[in-house]
Amino acid sequence: MDNKVKQAKYSLEFKQDAAKLVMEKKYTCQQAADSLGGSLSAIRRWVSAEKGAISATGSEQTNLGLAEREELIRLRRERNNLLMEREILKKSAVFFAKENG
Repeated sequence: MDNKVKQAKYSLEFKQDAAKLVMEKKYTCQQAADSLGGSLSAIRRWVSAEKGAISATGSEQTNLGLAEREELIRLRRERNNLLMEREILKKSAVFFAKENG
């Protein structure tokens, strides 16, 4: 029997709006989680991402906001696809060079 819990997918706008409830409307993370039906830990992560958290050592981290994080994920996927396409093109160029020469 599979006991995996499916993680809900939320849009970037939803995450930003949830973080704004806490940051601007002065909701507690618990109140935001209760009113939106999300998990408390997810709300905390989103708020932390929007604020830019400070590490336990006290030094500034280079945390990305939610929009930047989404863009970074998208750009990494695009980069991986481009690298794969480049490898395919290299192999095909070698193949056709051998075939013609």
